[in-house]
Parts: sequence; structure tokens; C-alpha cells
Amino acid sequence: MARMRKSARLWRDPAARALAEGALARPGSPALFCVNPQRLFERQAPLEIELGAGKGEFIIERAAACPEHNFLAVELANSVLRILALQVARSGLTNLKVLRADARTLVNLMLPDACVSAYHIYFPDPWPKERHAKHRLFSPHFVANLARTLTRDGIAYFASDVRDYAQAVFAMLEAGGFRNCSHPVRGASRSNFGRKYAHEGRTVFAGAFLAAAQVRECLAPNPQHEMLPKGPFSVA
Repeated sequence: MARMRKSARLWRDPAARALAEGALARPGSPALFCVNPQRLFERQAPLEIELGAGKGEFIIERAAACPEHNFLAVELANSVLRILALQVARSGLTNLKVLRADARTLVNLMLPDACVSAYHIYFPDPWPKERHAKHRLFSPHFVANLARTLTRDGIAYFASDVRDYAQAVFAMLEAGGFRNCSHPVRGASRSNFGRKYAHEGRTVFAGAFLAAAQVRECLAPNPQHEMLPKGPFSVA
């Protein structure tokens, strides 16, 4: 409720609202059925997408560090989206845009083939009850479309604080042709939940994944997932 009140208060401020709306991405199709990254950013550059960007702590930091890349922060909850859009607008970054969308719809239907260089997926809701399984982000179909939309050298980063869910996602990615490699998963500690869980000393389970066609090009494959059973996850 506090988040919703803050969001509503920000949106009632005409100046803040106008600033935030300037950071929102507008898909190219009038029917909103497709996202054309080159048209969206008006330049050709590697595209990184964070699914469930929250208030944007990680993606803003990442976009500032990599001005040669384009970044898309995806969030569905409108109350969070408003705060995210204002944070992005205030950052002044021109290589980062905000899109309100369901992550499954975006990946499965709206993105063209081989257009994403990196996906960042940190702490999605595990929906642990079986009756809620339909709400889970990961499914074999979703994994197949992650692979479809990634470039040849693209990578998917994932982190969760729920062991069973992380193991299920790792297994699903492997079944879908992905292989774990040694890339550091910086968002596991730099996202909003990542910082919170690090402060609490909670264990985080994370991995970076290349699709099967890319595995032979990975110079330092790591046969083990970055799963730390005895302490909080940390990254360099």
C-alpha cells in the first residue's frame, strides 16, 4: 500500500509525470504486438533486457556503465512502473527505456529473432503452490523463446533466493539447450532484492547461461551452477 501511495503521489505531480512518461517505451506497432529495438532506440546497438526491473537499481547502474549498449527495463505492476520510469528519467540516460509489459508476452510474442544480447532475470516470483503454477515466468515455451530471441553470443542471467525454484529453472534451461558458464551474475547482488538479501545474509542461487549453439564458443565453461549453500551470494 505504501508503494501504491507513493506511486500515486508522484503521478499527481504534472512535472514528475511528464518526466517519467518521457522514459516510457512505445512499441512501434499501433496494435502493440511487436517491439523493434532499432526503431525504439533510434540506433543499432546490443540490447540488454531486465525482466521485472522493479525500481531500477540494477538496470540504471548497468546502463550507466555500458553506454554503448541499449537497455530495456520491463515491469508490469503499474505502481512500480511509475516509480521506475521516474527513476530512469531522472538518471538522464538516453540508452535506457522502460516498457510496461508481461515478460512472457514480450519474450514469446513481441520480440524478433536474435535481437537480445543479454537477459537479466532476478528473483521472479516462484509461485510455489501448484494451483498458481500458471503464473510462473519460466516454462519450456518461455525458455525456447529466450533462445530464439538471443543473439549468437547472447546470455541469460538468472538469480533466485528459493533453492527449489532455482533448481527447477536451471534444469529447464539445460533441457532447452542452455549451458551454465562462468560469467559473473552481478545483478544477483546489485538488484533491489539482491541488495536486500545480501544485507540479510540470505543464500542466493544464480547462474549465467549460453544457448547450445554458443557453448563451444564459451572460453571458460563452468560445470557447476553458482549455488552457494553456506552463505550469501557475492559477485566481483
